Amino acid sequence: MGNIINIGGSVWDKVEIARNQNRLHAIDYIKGICDEFIELHGDRYFGDDPSILAGISLINDIPITVIGQEKGNSIENNKKRNYGMANPEGYRKALRLMKQAEKFNRPIVTFVDTPGAYCGIVAEERGQGESIARNLFEIIDLKVPIISIIIGEGGSGGALALTIADKIFMMENAIFSIISPEAFSSILWKDRSKAKEAAEAMKITSNDLYDLGIIDEIILESNLGKFRSKDEMISETKIKILSTLNELMSEDIKEMLTKRYYKYRHIGC
Repeated sequence: MGNIINIGGSVWDKVEIARNQNRLHAIDYIKGICDEFIELHGDRYFGDDPSILAGISLINDIPITVIGQEKGNSIENNKKRNYGMANPEGYRKALRLMKQAEKFNRPIVTFVDTPGAYCGIVAEERGQGESIARNLFEIIDLKVPIISIIIGEGGSGGALALTIADKIFMMENAIFSIISPEAFSSILWKDRSKAKEAAEAMKITSNDLYDLGIIDEIILESNLGKFRSKDEMISETKIKILSTLNELMSEDIKEMLTKRYYKYRHIGC
């Protein structure tokens, strides 16, 4: 998996690993897991957002809709993808394809990796908050199985807009939080330099979130103190997706929607 260092001892170690440029990106998982992938573009309102990679795919002959937040793996690509920070048209594109998936009875798989939704003036002018809220409102009732996998950073509403799911998996060294540790410390202590202390307090690691019942399962990235290879991670993730799809696709739709509803109602109880 490249030159990733440290097998996450402290919470801050995991923050750094989650943000590491050499981690597997959404595009790596999509190419490695899917037999075919046809990318679709545009939100039918404003334009296309390259930070959201979305389309239709086959995984072991099962047709699915796959949506990933893509940061890019080089400076040039980072800029093109806006470092994985989506504008409103990105979330509207994702929702358009999710509604299409429901129409054609295709399960949905999302790969979450974003510092957060883009917070620029143009994003606010085009309705950033409304686009995220609309996703939450619509996705909770979609009548197809949904699997969400947090593969790196799961930042704020930008991540939550693609993390309403029947099953949420999280990579061992990923993070999932309402705000970044830097922003948390600047608000709470008026001092961004206390980000490490903030990270410890925020309960943002896969183990914390599993214990709190927010995620369903952790996908291990290390074995005997060493990182798994790219091929091992892709293979493990594919196996997890296929077994979960088989489980969810065999459920009654009404029962699945009821479970999804109570899954989110029970968070924090």
